[in-house]
This record gives sequence, C-alpha cells and structure tokens, in this order.
Amino acid sequence: MAAIDFAEEISHLRTTLTSIEKVTDLDSLRTKIADLEKQASDPNLWDDVDNAQKVSSALSHAQADLRRVSDLGRRIDDLEILLELAAEEDDADTQHEAEKEFRAIRKALDELEVRTLLAGEYDQRSAVVTIRAGAGGVDAADFAEMLLRMYLRWAERHDYPTKIMDTSYAEEAGLKSVTFEVDIPYAYGTLSVEGGTHRLVRISPFDNQGRRQTSFAAVEVIPLIESTDSVEIPENELKIDVFRSSGPGGQSVNTTDSAVRMTHIPTGIVVSMQDEKSQIQNRAAALRVMQSRLLLVKKQEEDAKRKELAGDVKASWGDQMRSYVLNPYQMVKDLRTEHQEGNTQAVFDGEIDELIEAGIRWRVGQQREDADA
Repeated sequence: MAAIDFAEEISHLRTTLTSIEKVTDLDSLRTKIADLEKQASDPNLWDDVDNAQKVSSALSHAQADLRRVSDLGRRIDDLEILLELAAEEDDADTQHEAEKEFRAIRKALDELEVRTLLAGEYDQRSAVVTIRAGAGGVDAADFAEMLLRMYLRWAERHDYPTKIMDTSYAEEAGLKSVTFEVDIPYAYGTLSVEGGTHRLVRISPFDNQGRRQTSFAAVEVIPLIESTDSVEIPENELKIDVFRSSGPGGQSVNTTDSAVRMTHIPTGIVVSMQDEKSQIQNRAAALRVMQSRLLLVKKQEEDAKRKELAGDVKASWGDQMRSYVLNPYQMVKDLRTEHQEGNTQAVFDGEIDELIEAGIRWRVGQQREDADA
C-alpha cells in the first residue's frame, strides 16, 4: 500500500487526537499536575499516610494521562515520516512497520476516545465489583469464579491494582459470591457497563452424562465513595454480625471473630468483609462499601424518578446482557451492543477491552436518545 493511501487516515488520526486534547483540557491537566507535585514535595506529606498515598497515586495517574496524549502526537508525526521514507525507498519492511504502528496508534486513540465518554457523576471513581452465582447450581458457582479470573486478568493486563475484599466459597466448587476493588481513576465508569446478568452455555464438567448446561451469574459494579461524600447512616439502621473468616468448603482460616457482616435494615443491603486482619479494619471497610452501595441506590432512585416525570420508564439494562457460549459453537456476544468475540478463551483470559468499549459507546448512545426523547 503506497504512503499516499494513508494521507486521509493520518488526517483522521490528527482530528481525533485534537478532539481528545480538547476534552481532556491539557492546560487544566498540567495545572493539576503542578499542584500535586507541590503537595508531593511537602516534607510533612507522609505524616498522613492515607493522604500521601492518595496524592502520589493521583500524581502518577495524571502524569500518565498527559504522557499518553503527548506521546500520541509525537507518534503520529513519526508515522508520517516513516511512511514517506517507505515510499521514497520502496521498502516493504519499512512499509510493514509503518502499517503496524498505524494500527497501534489507532487502537490507542480509540481507547483514549472512549475515556472521554466517561463523564458521569461517579465515573472517575475506583470501583467495587461483586459477582454472585445465580441459577445453575455448581456450574453457576464455577462460572462466578471464571468471571472473577476474567476481570482480574483484565486488570493485570493493564497493571491496575486490585484487592479481594470478601469471598464466599461454594461447597463443591467455585464461588457463591466475591467482592473486589479496582483502585484506579475511572474504574467505575469503565466497569459499570459490565453490571448485569451474564449467561454461560457449555458442556458441564460436573455432569457425568456430559450434558449441556446453562448457568447464570450476576455482576454488580458500584463506585467507591470518598471522604468528601456525604453518606451518613444512623447506627440504628445497621445490624453488625461478626464471625470467623472462612476458606473453601467453609474451613476456618482465622481463630478470632474478625470477619464482619453488615446489614442495612431499611433496604436489606448486606455487606460482608473478611480480608483485613482485624474486626475494626473489616468493619471500616464494610461501612465504606455499604455507603458506596447506598450512594448508588440513591442515584438510581433519582434517575428513575426523573425518567418517570419525563414519561420514560424504559429500562436501560435487560436481565441478561451477555452470553458466553462454549457449546455447540464458541462465541461471546453482548446482547445490548451486538458486539461479539469468537475467541472465548481469550475473553476468559481477560481480553475484554473491545466488549467494554462497545458497552460504553452503547451507553452514551442510549443516554443521548433519552435526552432527545
């Protein structure tokens, strides 16, 4: 392919990058970095460890955001030079290298462009994800564990820090439920499109007759609250139970009653926490997740009320949002976006970026349709 064929594509790359730079507001980002650098240089910063870690993390992510945008501009310039060189010397190897770099730049721009679509009230927050086995018995519990592995592998691919907060093991295999945290900016906005009912169709490894089994798992994604959020819960609305942390098969892994189960009496919301070493730490972690869930419930109620007043009661999410079919054919299909992947193993190994990006674009489209209605 001659370099001239890339002229329009490169122009499109530059237009997309300009749009991203405008939405990102690079001047504001640089101002934010300067402010964080000033805080980070304070000799008393580490007197408050929690705040110091928050400042350091925010600075690292802000610098990475600026670097990603700036580097893409330089990469497009270098690509144009590389294409000109390939055309002048009629060098197939250089041409191949240029085409490979073009695809890489386009993919990176697509990812950044999706980030600019995350403009919801809580989209910038870290995320707390809970996976619960649904209908399907032991296959459903196994499916819940498969989904946990999928999300942890996805986070690992991006170097996103994760933390398992609570695990409830099923008796035979798999998980009844698991809660974990993804602690990066925009984790909630990114992963919130994963919320809903997931369905697995396969030949059951637990059926000695080798029959096909359909099982379900529910994924819940909530934003992690910050200290500035105002979510007060009266003590008389909370029921606190303590118990010993347990492992697979109900085996006790702790000799003290350090695990905490917190129930919000008015709503019936239950949060369990057993990852921390002490009951006090688990109680604080459980309260934080409880506040996050109540914050989201409040927002959902407000959104539902607004839709009701507008005469639009159409649900945004169906009961089943994605199917993972391993037999009689192999395919993962998102039923909202119609996006599908044929390499099911890759998906379960954490290659879910395209599914997530399609979900984010679909959600923005739905929001615009609702706004125009």
